[in-house]
Amino acid sequence: MRLPPDCSIAAIRSVCDLVREALGRETRPDDRLEIDCSDVERADVTSVQLLLATAKSANLRGRPIVMTAISKTLSSTFMRAGVTADVMAAHTFPCDTDER
Repeated sequence: MRLPPDCSIAAIRSVCDLVREALGRETRPDDRLEIDCSDVERADVTSVQLLLATAKSANLRGRPIVMTAISKTLSSTFMRAGVTADVMAAHTFPCDTDER
């Protein structure tokens, strides 16, 4: 799935719906959900909360989450929120850090 450009609090409901739909698709339990973050231009702490909650929910279902192509905006938002790679790894939330 691909995150939209606006992942701020103003648009988080639609982003949440996208994530929920992607997680709800029938797959094998070990199929990973890849989240393409390359288009994110607006993000805030709600984005961070949603992505961490998504990782936790997916882990409970045995479905790994992988974020790819994390935009500079989203990467900066994670850093400002105090979320480090270690925290993300603790949620089995590996990242492809090829920033645009």
